[in-house]
Amino acid sequence: MTIGEGIAKEIEIEAKTTTRFLERFDDARADFKPHDRSMSAARLAGHIVESPEWALSILSEEVFDFATSGYKPPAWNTKAELLENHDRITAAFTAKLRENSDETLLADWEMRTGEKVFFKGPRVVAIRGFIISHLIHHRGQLSVYYRLLGIPVPGAYGPSADDPNPTASGGDGDGQGS
Repeated sequence: MTIGEGIAKEIEIEAKTTTRFLERFDDARADFKPHDRSMSAARLAGHIVESPEWALSILSEEVFDFATSGYKPPAWNTKAELLENHDRITAAFTAKLRENSDETLLADWEMRTGEKVFFKGPRVVAIRGFIISHLIHHRGQLSVYYRLLGIPVPGAYGPSADDPNPTASGGDGDGQGS
């Protein structure tokens, strides 16, 4: 198994968990913010969905510069938009991972804003930190929004108080927890 194939499998497992979170998104509460400095529920969910798309630049460019990227956050405000884009982005990301050699994934990549460098290191480290860990972190934040809104929080890596018997999240298909 190549590094890309291994990460693709991990992303597919995480994507199933993310889907369960997005399926509970309440369109009527898309503007909810637990604090003035917090993202809205829609922006947070959109950020979770868009994060894996950033990996496409990690895998195809040597440098990502926020100063010249033209990045604009997506404006997905409904469950349908979130789920559709989540499926599309996850498929593109896992396909791109499987196309790349270990050599490419071990090669350096850099993230910067102009002259200020935020990260320089192996692409695989950037993917683990800026994509996978980042996505999981924000999915945890979304679970707090859900709790505050009275939306049942799905189990992510096992049962939650609202989801005592979660479905399997992928793995080997043995149905053992999530």
